[in-house]
Amino acid sequence: MQKSGKVKPPASAEVPGGYELDAQVGFLLRVAMQRHTSIFMSNMVDELTQTQFAVMAKLNEVGPCSQNHLGRLVYLDAATIKGVVDRLGLRDLVATGADPNDRRRRAVSLTEKGSRVVEAAIGVAADVTAKTLRPLTVDEQRTLTRLLKKIT
Repeated sequence: MQKSGKVKPPASAEVPGGYELDAQVGFLLRVAMQRHTSIFMSNMVDELTQTQFAVMAKLNEVGPCSQNHLGRLVYLDAATIKGVVDRLGLRDLVATGADPNDRRRRAVSLTEKGSRVVEAAIGVAADVTAKTLRPLTVDEQRTLTRLLKKIT
């Protein structure tokens, strides 16, 4: 509070219209994601995209599963997960077949080659995370991760 008893308005109120882009969470998240994407793409093995890596890492965690379920696990819609699985299949990183629990569904699994690639990629991904978070202290890194989990 100032001596007059009035609260000083936030900095954004000093901007015409009261909206300062550089203070908006969506803008900041996008800029942070661009930085992370740049680090990811310049370090990742086998030219994997972030989405391809996420699909393969999740398969590594949970084992074979239906394409539909895999899409839900990595927050991709049905069309997007199908395209990602198809592209990974063309590279012999995943295989698809009938789901033993429901023949109407496609089951997705890592191939031997896919298992080798994802193991190497996981090591790189840990380094990418460290590089992305390097400007923060260890406590800030934990806090950021905790807060991001809370809003997702």
